[in-house]
Amino acid sequence: MIPLSLTISLVVTALFCAVPSTFSLSLEDPEGEKEETKPLPSSDTTYDKIKDYKKNLSQRPNIVLIFADDLGFADLGFSGHPNSRTPTIDQLASNGRFFTNFYVSSPICSPSRASLLTGRLQVRSGVYPGTFTPDSTLGLPRNETTIAQLLSDKGYNTMIVGKWHLGVGVSKEYLPTHFGFDGYYGIPYSHDMCPCRTCFPEDGPCYDLCWQQDVSCPLFNNTDIIEQPADLTTLTERYVNRALSFIDNAVAQKTPFFLYLPFHQVHHPQFASKKFHNKSQRGRIGDALLELDWAVQEIATRLQNLGLLSSTLIWFSSDNGPSLTRHERGGCAGLLRCGKGTTWEGGVRVPTFVHWPDYVKPGRTSALASTFDVLPTIAKMTGIDTSNLTLDGIDISSLLWDPQATSPREFVPIYPETPERSLGPFAVRNDRYKAHFYTKGSDLSDASNYDPMCPGSHQLTLHDPPLLFDMQVDPGERYDLGKDPDYKNVIDLLVAWRKEHMANMTWIEARTQTIDERSQPCCTDNKCNPFPGCCDCPTNYHLNHIFGYNFQTILPID
Repeated sequence: MIPLSLTISLVVTALFCAVPSTFSLSLEDPEGEKEETKPLPSSDTTYDKIKDYKKNLSQRPNIVLIFADDLGFADLGFSGHPNSRTPTIDQLASNGRFFTNFYVSSPICSPSRASLLTGRLQVRSGVYPGTFTPDSTLGLPRNETTIAQLLSDKGYNTMIVGKWHLGVGVSKEYLPTHFGFDGYYGIPYSHDMCPCRTCFPEDGPCYDLCWQQDVSCPLFNNTDIIEQPADLTTLTERYVNRALSFIDNAVAQKTPFFLYLPFHQVHHPQFASKKFHNKSQRGRIGDALLELDWAVQEIATRLQNLGLLSSTLIWFSSDNGPSLTRHERGGCAGLLRCGKGTTWEGGVRVPTFVHWPDYVKPGRTSALASTFDVLPTIAKMTGIDTSNLTLDGIDISSLLWDPQATSPREFVPIYPETPERSLGPFAVRNDRYKAHFYTKGSDLSDASNYDPMCPGSHQLTLHDPPLLFDMQVDPGERYDLGKDPDYKNVIDLLVAWRKEHMANMTWIEARTQTIDERSQPCCTDNKCNPFPGCCDCPTNYHLNHIFGYNFQTILPID
């Protein structure tokens, strides 16, 4: 019998997400081979191993932190999408602990990533409003302590492969190697913040508007630009190869490792290599998902072949909800309301799981958790003292050891993409209820969205009393209980916590809006002319003309 919860998930996902009018569920991979289904690992001795592990923290796990981009709650096959093919991610999720109430600190990219890596709300580090851009002169403050720095000090090899999006700086002073990472390989911000050229094999065009006025996407190796413009059609394969090389080197050195993989998929414009292009029933975003799943498979397979899968903690999540403005090319939040850019559930509740077969018993948990809990949790599991840090995160390792454990987190503050001290968090979630004190729409959730709360035309609105939703029975936030006198005590509790939170929160000055056009990453010399086309690496010069980009003149592509 199919569980009722899964049946509801599949039905609602089909109703709320863009899928072809006809489809068939298939177990074949893009090359037509049957999917291999592996048995779940035995968990009979899990609790004995946990006891041994806690007694001997010298047996530190390797850590792989995978952060997808704009991946909605219902985008994975595991979370109910009927046309998504993500067999590797699904298998890791089903063999790990899947969090059904996991939140990001912001419904957009840079602030969400800042909170993930620091365990602190973005207003403490000035990563607001909005995101860093190619011409930003600032970045994450250099005095912020990241997961990478803590683990590096503990003897870990540390590496980031992928999208940083926490600043570059005039002199590259905000790149990851200044924050505890031994190495960096990737494009330092969203790939739509560059001119769109090609996203698919054989000069296949990109199907979204991009930032034509800025420099081409730079590919960094540590602090050096090695390719500009970066070739998106081979990017994921190169990311995987670099990640595998890092793992192999750490094994050769007999040191534990921390690998942070913030992939660009499935952010627009979607891209894919020849192996995955036109292979998904879900179209271009499905192709991008297939490539993301392949990348995760390559990492997991290498760990397994090296005998490290059981000693490696894999933490998978997404930076925010789906970009609904892309319609069928965007992601899917399922039954959750709105998407990216909003503080409704679709913008801030993300698919998340932790896989560690010898210690984490498979199953789902509805316990409350957030991205800023990742740092203190990893610190606890690796024996790192964080008592000298001011953190907003909480150690939630108990939720990994015990599937029945109650979350140590009682509340999650949810800030908008443009937070203001006087307004505070727009929403607050506790174990069962969520209150909206302010709402504001975003065109990232589609300017033509049928729901009037989602698009940017929904201006900043104060709700007094706050809108109140019972998240256990109404995760779609459709039935407001705020004016029901039976829920006055619930509202009073959330109002009191928010008031105390606002009184105790430290804000620093916003850092995302200090810009200088000539501070953009430049392979040649950022004083060159004509700018920005002259920044392309000389070996890539021919690409300027092949793809209709001639320095300052944007030529139409036939």
